[in-house]
Amino acid sequence: MPCYITRTASFLPNAPVDNDGIQRRLGVLDGEGEVRDAILAMNGIRRRHYAQNDHQEPTHDVYALGAEAVNRLATRADATRATFLSAGTTFAPLAAPGYSSILHSRLSECGVLPSPVEISSHAGICSSASAGLVAAARAVASGDHRTALCVGAEHASEVLKSTAIRPVDDRNQHGNLRNSQWFMSVFLRFMLSDGAGALLLEDQPNRQGLSLKINWTHSLSLANQAPLCMKLENHNSLLSQDVSVLSRHLFPAAEVFLRDAFQQHGDSIDSHTVVLPHMSSFFFRRKMERVIANSGEGAPTPYWTNLATAGNTGAASIFVMLDEFLSEDRVAPGDRVLLFVPESGQFNFVLISLTAVAP
Repeated sequence: MPCYITRTASFLPNAPVDNDGIQRRLGVLDGEGEVRDAILAMNGIRRRHYAQNDHQEPTHDVYALGAEAVNRLATRADATRATFLSAGTTFAPLAAPGYSSILHSRLSECGVLPSPVEISSHAGICSSASAGLVAAARAVASGDHRTALCVGAEHASEVLKSTAIRPVDDRNQHGNLRNSQWFMSVFLRFMLSDGAGALLLEDQPNRQGLSLKINWTHSLSLANQAPLCMKLENHNSLLSQDVSVLSRHLFPAAEVFLRDAFQQHGDSIDSHTVVLPHMSSFFFRRKMERVIANSGEGAPTPYWTNLATAGNTGAASIFVMLDEFLSEDRVAPGDRVLLFVPESGQFNFVLISLTAVAP
């Protein structure tokens, strides 16, 4: 059966925070001034949002962020029809039950999903929520469900604020600070931020307004070919990323993944109008452009990102990006949109091909 994305929504909490306001919201760590300006210059992010106030008190938790995104769907009645809920995040205050379970409870409290539904919870780094989107698409395409709701949410500030983070201080053991465990955790404070997005999937297109038909999905782990790169430790909630592993493995693995995806689905990147890639930093912009160019045979397919103004919201970013892209009337019937989510956890990838269809 066909499957369509019929509604999109996103939620970025509180007023946007510029680069000068990051430490006012997240606090200050000893020595991070040595790397702050360089990291901000490389990542190119100018504004982001935090679900924290200036006293490092949360204004929302990760469940509330997801619920707020759902409440911003064009008509909440549409979401209420869903019989399948899938959701993903990197960090949740409860390791169990799964994120979707608590989210279902929160949604029922505000009148959305008041009935029992099938749930699917997804953990991981940046691809967790997009893996949930794949699950939702397959649930509808199989005919098991007519309407599904998918949510991606991140509350990175909760583990990155100065009152919570406890980085290993091994700075004096490394001539190059970037090789230290301290750097691998601290630099993420200037990279990640909070937000959520929600998508409604149905077996019929909208009667009014555009829908996005899901042509195919492709998800693949290359963890058998690369070492662990980014992790969130359970015992201390310490998030870290090995940038040397990232730079060596991410883009070669991405090229392998894209080649496999297009071969398996008999498609090409050239047949798509635009690519929406999850990109953690503009530092990787040229490499991302090369990956896109190398995947095609003609002129490189254009890409679009809102990283500079929405921030890097991790697993939620592809949802937030798609919602803003559609809200700006950038898509016409017949356009093909490619969602590309590379994850540096241990190099998991998700690709979703869409075609815009008229009412």
